[in-house]
Amino acid sequence: MKIVKNVLCILFGLMFINAGLDKIFHYMPMPKMTAEQMKLMEAFVRISWLMPLVGTIEFLGGLLFALPKYRALGAIVILPVMVGIIAHNAIFEPSGLVIALPFFLINLWIIGDNWHKYKPMVNE
Repeated sequence: MKIVKNVLCILFGLMFINAGLDKIFHYMPMPKMTAEQMKLMEAFVRISWLMPLVGTIEFLGGLLFALPKYRALGAIVILPVMVGIIAHNAIFEPSGLVIALPFFLINLWIIGDNWHKYKPMVNE
C-alpha cells in the first residue's frame, strides 16, 4: 500500500507542478470555452497577479506533495486550490469532475493519513 501511495502522490505532485508552470509560462493549448467561461477568464486576466500566484502555489504545493518528507505540508497548501478546482468543475464543467474528484480524494486521503502532524495545531 505504501508503494501505491507514493506513486499516486508523485503523479499528483507532477500534475500540479505542470499545471502551475503552465499558468506562469502558458505552454499548453487552451480548450474551447463557452461565453460564460470566457467572461470568467477575462476577469482572471484583468487581475494580472492572480494566475501567477495560483500557478506558484500549485507548483510549490505539487513539489511538496511529491516529496514524502514534506507531503503533509503540500497537502494543506494544495487543499484550497483543490476546493477551487472542484467548485469550478461543478459549476462550469461537470465532466471535469471525473478527473478532479479522484485528485481531491487523494488530497483528503493524505491529509487524513498525516492527521497526527496537524493535531498539535488544533489542540488547545
